[in-house]
Amino acid sequence: MKLTRFLPVLDWLPTYSPATFSSDLVAALIVTVMLIPQSLAYAMVAGLPPQVGLYASMLPLVAYGIFGSSRTLSVGPVAIVSLMTAVALGKLFEPGSEEYLAGAIVLAVMSGLMLVLMGVFRLGFLANFLSHPVISGFISASGVVIVASQLGHLFGVSVSGDNLLALLGGLVDQWRDSHGLTLAVGTGTLIFLIAGRYVLPSLLVKAGVAANMATLLSRTTPLIAVTATTLLTWALGLEQRGLAVVGDVSGGLPALVMPSLDLGLWQQLMVSAFLISVVGFVESVSVGQTLAAKRRQRIDPDQELLGLGTANLASGFSGGMPVTGGFSRSIVNFEAGAETPAAGFYTAIGIALATVLMTPVIALLPVVTLAATIIVAVVTLIDIPAIIRTWGYSRPDFMAMLATIALTLTNSVEAGILAGVLLSLGLFLYRTSRPHSAVVGRVPGTEHFRNVDRYQVETSPELVMLRIDESLYFANARFLEDRVLELVSEHPRLKNLVLVCAAVNLIDVSALESLETINERLQDSGVRLHLSEVKGPVMDRLRGTALLENLSGNIYLTSYQAWKALAVPARPQ
Repeated sequence: MKLTRFLPVLDWLPTYSPATFSSDLVAALIVTVMLIPQSLAYAMVAGLPPQVGLYASMLPLVAYGIFGSSRTLSVGPVAIVSLMTAVALGKLFEPGSEEYLAGAIVLAVMSGLMLVLMGVFRLGFLANFLSHPVISGFISASGVVIVASQLGHLFGVSVSGDNLLALLGGLVDQWRDSHGLTLAVGTGTLIFLIAGRYVLPSLLVKAGVAANMATLLSRTTPLIAVTATTLLTWALGLEQRGLAVVGDVSGGLPALVMPSLDLGLWQQLMVSAFLISVVGFVESVSVGQTLAAKRRQRIDPDQELLGLGTANLASGFSGGMPVTGGFSRSIVNFEAGAETPAAGFYTAIGIALATVLMTPVIALLPVVTLAATIIVAVVTLIDIPAIIRTWGYSRPDFMAMLATIALTLTNSVEAGILAGVLLSLGLFLYRTSRPHSAVVGRVPGTEHFRNVDRYQVETSPELVMLRIDESLYFANARFLEDRVLELVSEHPRLKNLVLVCAAVNLIDVSALESLETINERLQDSGVRLHLSEVKGPVMDRLRGTALLENLSGNIYLTSYQAWKALAVPARPQ
């Protein structure tokens, strides 16, 4: 097996050229400018010191660049994972305490270990158990909770809670204590950031700037807001007038740390670490696949598990927090022209320089500026059109989405995502336990067969051809038995029943036993059971079984062969 299978860096590094270096360096400069305020902000969402966000944006980028399969994915702190980190740790420790920070490190390391193990055992398919409506609902609801959690900073009051009800309740109780200066700075920053995101690009395009460049320039507005409000705080002495600032930030590069080995703590955080791993993986793979498709590249989900796992391990051992591939930063990295993961290496160097040189300045950064940055960034996660589309297309999927949203908003993000997983599995089992099946007949003059309830087809009074449109397994085995017996009772002249298995990709032991029972009961009724269009892998498993040894009828390659052999003079349906 090729070494590049486990070390994708060996695939692109040998062909690295000066032109690629230039593209990656430019992208890294732009992403670095964006990541500095974003990393500080998401550390605040997680309830951690701001430098932790910077630490989580260095070594994880390097680790992912070595082991990840996406050329343009950028990893680091993201809104959803930061919120899940805060919820997991907030139940155990006081935010900002040494124990809280130690718990964040354990979460990152545990998440990394889980992801690496899933990658080694190629368990990327587990993420498929989270349906798109559930993930969309969870992300939208989490976005609402994150926005609500920052409103207290905007008004200059202290609110806390794991859900929307608690956060809004605290805000209502304290709104009379709002700090006017904080509200003014926060509102002004919000207006500036909204204008920068939604108005500035069109103005730049009208001024002759290329559309892509205008979009990239608009991404720098958070850094401008951070710089401007920090300078105003310093020049006007706003801290002395009650404006809350970040305060002293530990300078220098992160030191390597050893996570706590307290088994009790690991047990308490295990479920949270698993949920963070799964949600982070789903988000990361979705972003990576979207970007890879635009350049006709591909990513390997199992290798992504290794890439994200090593990134989280690197974050934990360098004093960081759980990380994953971020949508906004990855889009900026892609649009800025990044060609390889080396752009992440250069971004890590840029973040390291900022950490060393800018920490004295960060101390005067208003907390409300970070809150405004978070609000504007997170509002884009709230996907109302997806909720409307799901309502119009599938009510069961909408109910699963609605339950996820409701529990996330009223209980906690963990309850919301667990409910989403259980509902996704429940819907899958319900749908496949009652598989679509159809009695089919021959389209006159052809070798094609269609549903007798939808088309004008030919049928035979002594023959029923039943098409099963689902794999057969334990959950639907009894349903098939009931369906066959129902058909026998409806067709008194029936002599032959053909199961058309074109859509059957699997027959498990429970379904095999049901087929054997069906064969016996049909024989008792004087009806022969036949199979047609059985796929090769399914037939390989059936060979040597009691079903084929005792099958009362035959196995036909096509439905048309079965029709020619078994049909008496046909009649139109």
